[in-house]
Amino acid sequence: MEIRYYHLERATLEAALPVLLARCLERGWRAVVRAGSAERVEALADHLWTFDDRSFLPHGSAADGHAAQQPIWLTDAEENPNGAAVLFLTDGAEAATLAGYDLVCRLFDGRDDEAVRAARAAWKRETAGGAHLTYWRQTAGGWEKQAEKKPEGAEKPPGSG
Repeated sequence: MEIRYYHLERATLEAALPVLLARCLERGWRAVVRAGSAERVEALADHLWTFDDRSFLPHGSAADGHAAQQPIWLTDAEENPNGAAVLFLTDGAEAATLAGYDLVCRLFDGRDDEAVRAARAAWKRETAGGAHLTYWRQTAGGWEKQAEKKPEGAEKPPGSG
């Protein structure tokens, strides 16, 4: 499993999240988006219907039901009712366990000092836990990988020495 840290500096969560979710759907991946509160879940759900007048991202939340049929599930609970391979943690939401996911994406607001401190603490905790971590920073052209921490004993890529 890989844990990606997305440092939001140029765009808001509302601008970045739909792009990342669309990439998941293009790859055939289901996703769970965990937000900090039920109110935030519904605000994000409304936003995913209206963020682009030419398209939409199929999604649902507890208000909609039919979780198993939803390619994107928005929640503030510790759940994976749609069998998602990808977990998005937003608004400082945490997870008791990351087991069962192939990819975890932590999105945090670089303009919020508390969010940055929390992301740094999570990075240290997950590094100590032996996770494969990558750190992505927003650029004018999209996302650029700034750092990567592989677990000890992980296979090195060919040609790396």
